[in-house]
Amino acid sequence: MDDVSKLQSDVLTLATPEGRKVGTRGHDVVKAYLLERIDALGLQPYQGETAELPYESSGQTFSNLVAVVPGKDRSLAPILIGAHYDSVIDSYCADDNAAAVAIALLAAERLPALGLQRDVVIALFDAEEPPYFHSADMGSTRFYREQRRPAGFHCALVMDLVGHDVELPLPGLEALSGQMAGLLFMTGAESHAALAQVVENCLPGPELPLIASLNRNVGDMSDHHIFRLNAVPFLFLSCGRWQHYHQETDTPDRLNYQKMERISAFLVQLCQTLATTDLPRDDQAATPQSLEDGVTDTTSLEIKLIERAFGGSLDSFLAVIGSGPLASRGDLDQLAFRLQGFFEL
Repeated sequence: MDDVSKLQSDVLTLATPEGRKVGTRGHDVVKAYLLERIDALGLQPYQGETAELPYESSGQTFSNLVAVVPGKDRSLAPILIGAHYDSVIDSYCADDNAAAVAIALLAAERLPALGLQRDVVIALFDAEEPPYFHSADMGSTRFYREQRRPAGFHCALVMDLVGHDVELPLPGLEALSGQMAGLLFMTGAESHAALAQVVENCLPGPELPLIASLNRNVGDMSDHHIFRLNAVPFLFLSCGRWQHYHQETDTPDRLNYQKMERISAFLVQLCQTLATTDLPRDDQAATPQSLEDGVTDTTSLEIKLIERAFGGSLDSFLAVIGSGPLASRGDLDQLAFRLQGFFEL
Protein backbone atom coordinates (compact mmCIF):
# COMPACT_ATOMS: atom_id res chain seq x y z
CA MET A 1 0.00 0.00 0.00
CA ASP A 2 1.43 3.39 -0.96
CA ASP A 3 1.55 6.32 1.50
CA VAL A 4 -1.48 8.10 0.07
CA SER A 5 -3.52 4.92 0.37
CA LYS A 6 -2.36 4.48 3.98
CA LEU A 7 -3.55 7.99 4.83
CA GLN A 8 -6.88 7.35 3.17
CA SER A 9 -7.31 4.01 4.95
CA ASP A 10 -6.68 5.56 8.37
CA VAL A 11 -9.02 8.48 7.73
CA LEU A 12 -11.81 6.21 6.52
CA THR A 13 -11.50 4.15 9.70
CA LEU A 14 -11.31 7.15 12.02
CA ALA A 15 -13.92 9.36 10.36
CA THR A 16 -17.23 7.52 10.57
CA PRO A 17 -20.82 8.85 10.72
CA GLU A 18 -21.05 8.26 14.50
CA GLY A 19 -18.07 10.46 15.24
CA ARG A 20 -15.54 10.35 18.10
CA LYS A 21 -17.04 12.53 20.81
CA VAL A 22 -15.69 11.88 24.29
CA GLY A 23 -17.85 9.32 26.13
CA THR A 24 -19.41 7.76 23.01
CA ARG A 25 -19.12 4.33 21.45
CA GLY A 26 -17.48 5.91 18.40
CA HIS A 27 -14.76 7.36 20.60
CA ASP A 28 -14.09 3.95 22.17
CA VAL A 29 -13.93 2.21 18.78
CA VAL A 30 -11.45 4.74 17.40
CA LYS A 31 -9.32 4.62 20.56
CA ALA A 32 -9.04 0.83 20.23
CA TYR A 33 -8.10 1.16 16.56
CA LEU A 34 -5.40 3.73 17.29
CA LEU A 35 -3.89 1.58 20.02
CA GLU A 36 -3.73 -1.30 17.53
CA ARG A 37 -2.07 0.97 14.95
CA ILE A 38 0.49 2.17 17.49
CA ASP A 39 1.33 -1.45 18.36
CA ALA A 40 1.54 -2.43 14.70
CA LEU A 41 4.01 0.41 14.07
CA GLY A 42 6.25 -0.96 16.81
CA LEU A 43 6.19 2.24 18.86
CA GLN A 44 7.14 2.11 22.53
CA PRO A 45 4.81 3.34 25.29
CA TYR A 46 5.70 6.80 26.53
CA GLN A 47 4.82 5.84 30.12
CA GLY A 48 4.09 2.45 31.62
CA GLU A 49 3.12 -0.67 29.69
CA THR A 50 0.73 0.80 27.14
CA ALA A 51 0.33 3.88 24.98
CA GLU A 52 -2.97 4.66 26.66
CA LEU A 53 -2.66 7.32 29.38
CA PRO A 54 -6.10 7.68 31.00
CA TYR A 55 -7.27 10.46 33.26
CA GLU A 56 -10.57 11.29 34.91
CA SER A 57 -12.66 14.34 35.69
CA SER A 58 -16.24 14.71 36.95
CA GLY A 59 -16.94 11.01 36.47
CA GLN A 60 -15.74 11.02 32.83
CA THR A 61 -12.74 8.97 31.68
CA PHE A 62 -10.45 10.37 28.98
CA SER A 63 -7.43 8.82 27.27
CA ASN A 64 -4.37 10.39 25.70
CA LEU A 65 -2.58 7.93 23.40
CA VAL A 66 1.16 8.56 23.55
CA ALA A 67 4.03 6.47 22.18
CA VAL A 68 7.66 6.90 21.19
CA VAL A 69 9.88 6.39 18.17
CA PRO A 70 13.12 5.75 20.10
CA GLY A 71 16.21 7.78 19.29
CA LYS A 72 19.88 6.90 19.72
CA ASP A 73 20.28 8.98 22.88
CA ARG A 74 17.26 8.41 25.11
CA SER A 75 18.51 11.01 27.62
CA LEU A 76 17.88 13.90 25.23
CA ALA A 77 14.63 15.85 25.41
CA PRO A 78 12.30 14.43 22.72
CA ILE A 79 10.51 16.08 19.83
CA LEU A 80 6.72 15.81 20.06
CA ILE A 81 4.28 15.38 17.18
CA GLY A 82 0.77 16.15 18.43
CA ALA A 83 -2.79 15.95 17.11
CA HIS A 84 -6.15 15.44 18.79
CA TYR A 85 -8.34 12.47 17.88
CA ASP A 86 -11.73 13.40 19.40
CA SER A 87 -14.51 15.01 17.38
CA VAL A 88 -16.77 17.94 18.17
CA ILE A 89 -20.01 16.40 16.85
CA ASP A 90 -21.42 12.95 16.16
CA SER A 91 -20.23 12.97 12.59
CA TYR A 92 -17.19 12.26 10.40
CA CYS A 93 -15.00 15.27 11.33
CA ALA A 94 -12.48 14.06 8.76
CA ASP A 95 -10.45 17.26 8.59
CA ASP A 96 -10.98 17.90 12.30
CA ASN A 97 -8.93 16.00 13.14
CA ALA A 98 -8.72 12.52 11.58
CA ALA A 99 -6.46 13.92 8.85
CA ALA A 100 -3.80 15.13 11.31
CA VAL A 101 -3.89 11.82 13.20
CA ALA A 102 -3.34 9.92 9.95
CA ILE A 103 -0.45 12.24 9.04
CA ALA A 104 1.13 11.67 12.47
CA LEU A 105 0.83 7.89 12.06
CA LEU A 106 2.48 8.03 8.63
CA ALA A 107 5.32 10.10 10.09
CA ALA A 108 5.69 7.54 12.88
CA GLU A 109 6.08 4.84 10.24
CA ARG A 110 8.77 6.79 8.35
CA LEU A 111 10.86 8.02 11.29
CA PRO A 112 12.49 4.77 12.55
CA ALA A 113 14.48 4.33 9.35
CA LEU A 114 16.18 7.70 9.92
CA GLY A 115 17.86 6.67 13.17
CA LEU A 116 17.41 10.07 14.79
CA GLN A 117 19.57 11.12 17.71
CA ARG A 118 16.61 11.86 20.00
CA ASP A 119 13.19 10.33 20.63
CA VAL A 120 10.09 11.48 18.76
CA VAL A 121 6.91 11.30 20.83
CA ILE A 122 3.68 10.66 18.92
CA ALA A 123 0.90 12.19 21.06
CA LEU A 124 -2.74 11.69 20.06
CA PHE A 125 -4.61 13.91 22.47
CA ASP A 126 -8.13 13.49 23.77
CA ALA A 127 -10.67 16.21 24.63
CA GLU A 128 -9.46 19.05 22.45
CA GLU A 129 -12.94 19.98 21.31
CA PRO A 130 -15.53 21.99 23.29
CA PRO A 131 -16.54 21.85 26.10
CA TYR A 132 -12.95 20.93 27.03
CA PHE A 133 -11.10 23.37 24.75
CA HIS A 134 -8.63 25.46 26.79
CA SER A 135 -9.96 23.94 30.01
CA ALA A 136 -8.01 22.05 32.66
CA ASP A 137 -9.40 18.79 31.18
CA MET A 138 -8.16 19.39 27.64
CA GLY A 139 -6.10 16.32 26.77
CA SER A 140 -2.88 18.13 25.90
CA THR A 141 -3.12 20.23 29.06
CA ARG A 142 -3.60 17.21 31.33
CA PHE A 143 -0.78 15.44 29.49
CA TYR A 144 1.65 18.30 30.00
CA ARG A 145 0.75 18.89 33.63
CA GLU A 146 0.37 15.31 34.85
CA GLN A 147 1.67 12.75 32.35
CA ARG A 148 4.89 14.12 30.82
CA ARG A 149 8.33 12.88 31.72
CA PRO A 150 10.74 15.19 33.60
CA ALA A 151 12.93 15.68 30.48
CA GLY A 152 10.20 17.84 28.93
CA PHE A 153 10.32 18.48 25.20
CA HIS A 154 12.86 19.77 22.72
CA CYS A 155 10.14 21.10 20.41
CA ALA A 156 6.42 20.45 19.84
CA LEU A 157 4.99 20.05 16.32
CA VAL A 158 1.20 20.26 16.49
CA MET A 159 -1.35 19.85 13.68
CA ASP A 160 -5.04 20.63 13.30
CA LEU A 161 -7.21 21.03 10.17
CA VAL A 162 -4.50 19.89 7.77
CA GLY A 163 -6.44 17.80 5.27
CA HIS A 164 -8.25 20.23 2.99
CA ASP A 165 -7.50 22.47 0.04
CA VAL A 166 -7.43 26.18 0.81
CA GLU A 167 -10.02 28.11 -1.13
CA LEU A 168 -9.28 31.59 -2.45
CA PRO A 169 -12.69 33.29 -2.82
CA LEU A 170 -11.31 36.52 -4.27
CA PRO A 171 -12.73 38.03 -7.48
CA GLY A 172 -9.96 38.67 -9.95
CA LEU A 173 -7.66 35.97 -8.61
CA GLU A 174 -9.41 32.89 -9.96
CA ALA A 175 -6.22 31.89 -11.78
CA LEU A 176 -4.50 31.47 -8.42
CA SER A 177 -7.03 28.97 -7.08
CA GLY A 178 -5.05 25.87 -8.03
CA GLN A 179 -1.78 27.25 -6.72
CA MET A 180 -3.25 28.38 -3.43
CA ALA A 181 -5.15 25.13 -2.76
CA GLY A 182 -1.92 23.62 -1.50
CA LEU A 183 -1.26 26.34 1.08
CA LEU A 184 -0.13 25.33 4.56
CA PHE A 185 -0.17 27.90 7.37
CA MET A 186 2.31 27.89 10.22
CA THR A 187 2.75 29.75 13.50
CA GLY A 188 5.36 29.42 16.24
CA ALA A 189 8.66 30.12 14.46
CA GLU A 190 8.91 33.09 16.81
CA SER A 191 8.96 30.79 19.85
CA HIS A 192 12.71 30.13 19.59
CA ALA A 193 15.55 32.01 17.90
CA ALA A 194 16.69 28.90 15.99
CA LEU A 195 13.34 27.88 14.50
CA ALA A 196 13.28 30.27 11.54
CA GLN A 197 16.44 28.70 10.16
CA VAL A 198 15.10 25.21 10.86
CA VAL A 199 12.01 26.01 8.79
CA GLU A 200 14.10 27.46 5.95
CA ASN A 201 16.24 24.33 5.92
CA CYS A 202 13.14 22.13 5.64
CA LEU A 203 10.96 24.03 3.18
CA PRO A 204 8.66 21.73 1.22
CA GLY A 205 8.39 21.90 -2.55
CA PRO A 206 6.20 24.32 -4.52
CA GLU A 207 3.24 21.93 -4.31
CA LEU A 208 3.02 22.74 -0.59
CA PRO A 209 3.51 26.52 -0.29
CA LEU A 210 4.10 27.51 3.32
CA ILE A 211 2.98 30.80 4.88
CA ALA A 212 3.96 31.83 8.42
CA SER A 213 2.50 34.31 10.89
CA LEU A 214 2.89 35.12 14.55
CA ASN A 215 0.74 32.87 16.70
CA ARG A 216 -0.72 35.92 18.47
CA ASN A 217 -2.31 37.00 15.18
CA VAL A 218 -4.55 33.92 15.11
CA GLY A 219 -4.55 32.74 18.74
CA ASP A 220 -4.01 29.31 20.27
CA MET A 221 -6.29 27.35 17.96
CA SER A 222 -5.34 23.90 19.20
CA ASP A 223 -3.12 21.71 21.37
CA HIS A 224 0.02 23.85 21.02
CA HIS A 225 -1.62 26.14 23.62
CA ILE A 226 -0.14 24.44 26.69
CA PHE A 227 3.31 24.11 25.11
CA ARG A 228 3.46 27.80 24.20
CA LEU A 229 2.38 28.82 27.70
CA ASN A 230 5.24 26.75 29.13
CA ALA A 231 7.85 28.18 26.75
CA VAL A 232 8.34 24.96 24.79
CA PRO A 233 9.53 25.83 21.26
CA PHE A 234 6.66 24.91 18.92
CA LEU A 235 5.37 24.97 15.38
CA PHE A 236 1.64 24.78 14.69
CA LEU A 237 0.53 23.61 11.23
CA SER A 238 -2.94 24.16 9.79
CA CYS A 239 -4.79 24.84 6.56
CA GLY A 240 -7.18 27.14 8.46
CA ARG A 241 -10.89 26.79 8.96
CA TRP A 242 -13.12 26.20 5.95
CA GLN A 243 -16.81 26.01 5.11
CA HIS A 244 -17.06 22.43 6.46
CA TYR A 245 -15.49 23.22 9.84
CA HIS A 246 -17.53 21.56 12.64
CA GLN A 247 -20.16 20.53 10.10
CA GLU A 248 -21.57 17.15 9.06
CA THR A 249 -20.16 17.87 5.60
CA ASP A 250 -16.58 17.42 6.87
CA THR A 251 -16.31 14.02 5.18
CA PRO A 252 -13.32 11.92 4.04
CA ASP A 253 -14.04 12.43 0.36
CA ARG A 254 -13.39 16.18 0.66
CA LEU A 255 -9.77 15.77 1.79
CA ASN A 256 -6.66 16.06 -0.38
CA TYR A 257 -4.60 12.98 0.48
CA GLN A 258 -1.71 13.95 -1.77
CA LYS A 259 -1.40 17.22 0.17
CA MET A 260 -1.53 15.28 3.42
CA GLU A 261 1.34 13.07 2.25
CA ARG A 262 3.41 16.20 1.54
CA ILE A 263 2.63 17.54 5.01
CA SER A 264 3.77 14.26 6.56
CA ALA A 265 7.03 14.42 4.59
CA PHE A 266 7.55 18.02 5.78
CA LEU A 267 6.90 16.90 9.34
CA VAL A 268 9.50 14.14 9.06
CA GLN A 269 12.03 16.59 7.63
CA LEU A 270 11.39 18.97 10.53
CA CYS A 271 12.02 16.13 13.00
CA GLN A 272 15.22 15.15 11.23
CA THR A 273 16.56 18.71 11.35
CA LEU A 274 15.36 19.48 14.88
CA ALA A 275 16.99 16.30 16.20
CA THR A 276 20.43 17.82 15.55
CA THR A 277 19.58 21.47 16.20
CA ASP A 278 20.48 22.98 19.54
CA LEU A 279 17.61 24.92 21.09
CA PRO A 280 19.21 26.65 24.10
CA ARG A 281 16.92 27.53 26.99
CA ASP A 282 18.35 31.06 26.95
CA ASP A 283 16.56 31.68 23.64
CA GLN A 284 13.12 30.65 24.89
CA ALA A 285 10.34 32.84 26.19
CA ALA A 286 10.72 33.93 29.81
CA THR A 287 8.11 36.67 30.29
CA PRO A 288 4.36 36.98 29.58
CA GLN A 289 5.16 39.42 26.76
CA SER A 290 7.68 37.11 25.12
CA LEU A 291 5.20 34.24 25.40
CA GLU A 292 2.74 36.39 23.44
CA ASP A 293 5.07 38.05 20.91
CA GLY A 294 7.81 35.44 20.69
CA VAL A 295 11.51 35.77 21.39
CA THR A 296 12.79 36.51 17.92
CA ASP A 297 11.83 38.65 14.94
CA THR A 298 10.54 36.46 12.11
CA THR A 299 9.60 39.32 9.77
CA SER A 300 12.14 38.36 7.11
CA LEU A 301 11.10 34.69 7.18
CA GLU A 302 7.42 35.54 6.84
CA ILE A 303 8.01 37.90 3.91
CA LYS A 304 10.27 35.37 2.20
CA LEU A 305 7.65 32.62 2.53
CA ILE A 306 4.87 34.83 1.18
CA GLU A 307 6.99 35.87 -1.80
CA ARG A 308 7.87 32.22 -2.41
CA ALA A 309 4.26 31.07 -2.18
CA PHE A 310 2.75 33.71 -4.47
CA GLY A 311 5.65 34.35 -6.83
CA GLY A 312 4.83 36.82 -9.58
CA SER A 313 1.20 36.98 -8.45
CA LEU A 314 2.00 38.60 -5.10
CA ASP A 315 1.42 42.21 -6.16
CA SER A 316 -1.96 41.33 -7.68
CA PHE A 317 -2.93 39.38 -4.56
CA LEU A 318 -1.99 42.22 -2.23
CA ALA A 319 -3.86 44.73 -4.38
CA VAL A 320 -7.05 42.65 -4.38
CA ILE A 321 -7.10 42.30 -0.59
CA GLY A 322 -6.23 45.97 -0.12
CA SER A 323 -2.72 45.55 1.23
CA GLY A 324 0.42 47.41 0.24
CA PRO A 325 3.97 46.10 -0.17
CA LEU A 326 5.34 44.00 2.66
CA ALA A 327 8.38 45.48 4.39
CA SER A 328 7.72 45.60 8.14
CA ARG A 329 6.12 43.79 11.06
CA GLY A 330 3.23 46.24 10.88
CA ASP A 331 2.64 45.32 7.22
CA LEU A 332 2.57 41.62 8.10
CA ASP A 333 0.23 42.11 11.04
CA GLN A 334 -2.17 44.03 8.82
CA LEU A 335 -1.96 41.30 6.18
CA ALA A 336 -2.67 38.64 8.81
CA PHE A 337 -5.74 40.56 9.93
CA ARG A 338 -7.04 40.72 6.36
CA LEU A 339 -6.25 37.09 5.62
CA GLN A 340 -8.26 35.93 8.61
CA GLY A 341 -11.38 37.17 6.88
CA PHE A 342 -10.61 35.25 3.70
CA PHE A 343 -9.14 32.02 5.06
CA GLU A 344 -11.04 31.96 8.38
CA LEU A 345 -7.85 31.38 10.35
